[in-house]
Amino acid sequence: MEKSYLNNNERIEITILRNFFFNEEFTRKALPFVKSEYFTNRIEKLLYEEVYTFVEKYKNLPTKETILIELNRRKDINDDELKLIKELISSLSNDETDLQWLLDTTERFCKDRAVHNAVLSGIKILDGKDKQKQPEAIPSILSEALAVSFDNHIGHDYIGDAEDRFEWYHTKEKRYKFDLDYFNKITKGGVPSKTLNIALAGTGVGKSLFMCHVASSFLTQGLNVLYITLEMAEERIAERIDANLFDVTMDDLHDMPKQLYDNKLDKLNAKTNGKLIIKEYPTASAHSGHFRALMNELSLKKSFKPDVVFIDYLNICASARFKGGNISSYFYVKAIAEELRGLAVEFNLPIFSATQTTRTGYVSTDIGLEDTSESFGLPATADFMFALISNEELEALGQMKVKQLKNRYNDPGINRAFIIGVDKAKMRLYDVENNAQNIVDANQTKQEENYPTPEDAYSKFSEFKL
Repeated sequence: MEKSYLNNNERIEITILRNFFFNEEFTRKALPFVKSEYFTNRIEKLLYEEVYTFVEKYKNLPTKETILIELNRRKDINDDELKLIKELISSLSNDETDLQWLLDTTERFCKDRAVHNAVLSGIKILDGKDKQKQPEAIPSILSEALAVSFDNHIGHDYIGDAEDRFEWYHTKEKRYKFDLDYFNKITKGGVPSKTLNIALAGTGVGKSLFMCHVASSFLTQGLNVLYITLEMAEERIAERIDANLFDVTMDDLHDMPKQLYDNKLDKLNAKTNGKLIIKEYPTASAHSGHFRALMNELSLKKSFKPDVVFIDYLNICASARFKGGNISSYFYVKAIAEELRGLAVEFNLPIFSATQTTRTGYVSTDIGLEDTSESFGLPATADFMFALISNEELEALGQMKVKQLKNRYNDPGINRAFIIGVDKAKMRLYDVENNAQNIVDANQTKQEENYPTPEDAYSKFSEFKL
C-alpha cells in the first residue's frame, strides 16, 4: 500500500504536480519537457499523465475536479490507488513559488531522471533483458539523456524567424551612455550589454582614473555599479570617486569637516537611485568564478544587481581555466578576457577593464593594438578597445589623447583619435573645446557643445553637483 500524501509537499515531484494546476507560465514552459517515466511513484505518474493529456487537448490548466472525473473513468486504476490519488490531489494547494527557482529545479530533476533511466536502460541492454536494442544503441541513449534541457532554441531560422529579426532591427538597443561626447559618438550612444570594453594605457597614465570617472558617471545616472579592484584598496577607489562626485580635490577630502561630508553624501543619495559596491581582491587571486559568486551573493544578501561592472584590471586577474605554471601569457590573458566576456553575456551587462601597454608603447605617442602587453589575444576578444595616451605637453595642458583601437559598435576610422580634458586632482575627465582637437589624420566630426574648463564640463551635470 502506498503511503499517505497528506502534508507531503516537500518532494520536487509533488511541487511540480502542484504547479501544473496553479501556475500557467510554469506549465507552459515545463510541461513539454517533463515525461511520465521521470516519476517513479505510480500514483504521481498516473496524475501526471492525466494532467498532460488535459493540457494537450484543451490548452488550459486543469482543475482538481476535471482530473478526478477523468481518473474515475479509467479502468486500469484500482480502488486503493484511486483513494491515494484523490488524497494527493486534495493536498495540493496554491502556494506561491519563485518561478525561476522552480524552472531551474524542475530542469535539474528532469536531467537527473533522464540520465538515471538511461543508465538503467543501458544495463538492461548489456544484460540481454532488452531484446529490442543492441549495445551499439547505448551511446545514443546516454547522449539523448544528457541533452535534456528546457531551452528549445537551437538556432535562428532565417525564413521562419524573419518576423522576429525585423522586430529586432527596429528595437532600440539599451545603451549605457558616457558623459563624454566623443565616447558617445564612437559607440553610437554608449556601450551595450554583453560586452567587454578595454582601456589600454601605460603605468600611471590614467586607467583607474578613467574607470573611476565612468563609474561615477554611471552612478549619477541611477545605475547600479560594481567596482572590483585587484590593484588598490577599496578605500582608495572610494576616495577617487568621492573626489569626482563631491567636486573637491583628494587633498581637500582629508581636511573636509564631517558635517560637510555628510551633507554632500546626503545630496548624492537624494539625487540618484543607483548604488555603488566596491570589492577588493588580492592581486592575481580572483577569477570570473569569484566574480560570479560575488554577484550572486550581492543579489541574495543585498538585493543588489549591477547594471555595469568595472574590473581594475584584467591582467592581474586569475583564470578560472588555467592555473598558471608553464602556460604562456598569450593563452593565459586571452583566457581571462574570454572568461570576463562570458561573464558579461551571462549577467547581461557591460564590463569595463584595462590593460597595460608594452615597454615601447609606454613611451609611444601613437599606441596601436600591437602595443598590448602580454597577449594579443586580449584585443581579439574585446568588443571595444581604446588607448589612453599622455606626454609632457598634454599633461601641461591638463589633457589626454584617446585613440580607437577596436570598435564593434561603429566605424573606428571615424573620430579615430580625440582629446579629452583631465583634472587629476578631482579624478575627473571632461570634454574640451573644439580648437583643442588639433590631431592630424583623426577624421573627427565636430562636437555639439564646447566645455573649455573642468568647471564648465561639470556644469553639464549640475543637477548632481554636491
